[in-house]
Amino acid sequence: MPDTQVLVDAHHHVWALDLRPQPWLDEPGHEPIRRTFGTDDLRTAATATVAGRRLECTVLVQCLPSVDETREFLALADGDPLIGAVVGWADLTSPSIGDALDALRAGPGGTRLRAVRHLVQGESDPDWLQQPSVERGLREVGERGLGYDLLIRSHQFPQAIRLAERLPELALVLDHAGKPPIARQDLDDWERGVRRLATHPQVRCKVSGLVTEADHEKWTIDDIRPVWEVLLAAFGPDRLMFGSDWPVCVLAGGWNRWAATVGELLAGCSAAETEAVLAGTATTFYRLDAAERKGRTPCS
Repeated sequence: MPDTQVLVDAHHHVWALDLRPQPWLDEPGHEPIRRTFGTDDLRTAATATVAGRRLECTVLVQCLPSVDETREFLALADGDPLIGAVVGWADLTSPSIGDALDALRAGPGGTRLRAVRHLVQGESDPDWLQQPSVERGLREVGERGLGYDLLIRSHQFPQAIRLAERLPELALVLDHAGKPPIARQDLDDWERGVRRLATHPQVRCKVSGLVTEADHEKWTIDDIRPVWEVLLAAFGPDRLMFGSDWPVCVLAGGWNRWAATVGELLAGCSAAETEAVLAGTATTFYRLDAAERKGRTPCS
C-alpha cells in the first residue's frame, strides 16, 4: 500500500556558484536566483502542504551538460536523505556513453542515478533526438534500466514523438509539460503535441515549470488550469507527477505558491488520483524506495 502522506517533488535543482558557475543565470531577469541554492534552502522554502502532505522526497535534476556536476549531485544524494533520485547528464553522442554511465553508477551515490537528461531545448537541429549517435546513446541508457527526461520546447514535439515511436522500450518523462506558451495564450500547437506524445504508454509527464512559462508577475490559477486540464485528459493522473522546478520557480512566486496552486488543481481528483500525481507516478518512474524514506524528517 502506498504511504499516502508522502509528497514527492519530482523536479528541482541546486547549484553552488563558487564551485560550478551557471552561465545561464547571467541572462537578464535571473537576478533573484543568481546565488547559491542547496537542499537546506529547499527545506526552508518548502513549508506548504499539498493535499495535507509535506515534502519528504525529491528528484534532483542536472543543470549543466557536465559529468562532473552529475558526480557531485550523486555524492550529495548519497548523504542527503531528502534526495531519492538524481537525473544526471552524460554525452549521449559519445561512443563510450555506456562506460560513462557505468562509471557514474559505480561511484559515490551511483545507485541514485535513475535517469539522464540533455538540454534538447537548446539544440537547433530539429532532428537532434534522431541522430544515430544519440539514438545509440539512448539505447545504452535504456539497457541500464535508466529513464530519460525530455526537456523540449513546444515546437520540438515532433522529434520527441519520433523518439517515443522508435524506442518504445525507453521510459520517458516530459519535463515541464513541454513548456506550453502560457504567457502568449497560444496553446493549440502545444496541445496537439502533448496529445500525440501521450499516446505512447512509456511516456510520463511532469506538472512542473509552468509558472515560468506564464507571466511571472501576473499569472493566476486561471492561466494554469487550461494546461492542467489538457495534461489530465491526455496522460491521466497515473502518468502525471508533481514537480516544483525550484529554485527557478522563485522567479514566478516560489515553491509554496506553486504547491498551493497544485493543491487547488487537484481539488476535483479522488484520493487515488491525488496519490498518483503527488507521489505514486514519480515513485514508480524513478524507483524511489519507500523503505528508504521511512524515518526521514519531512520539510517543515
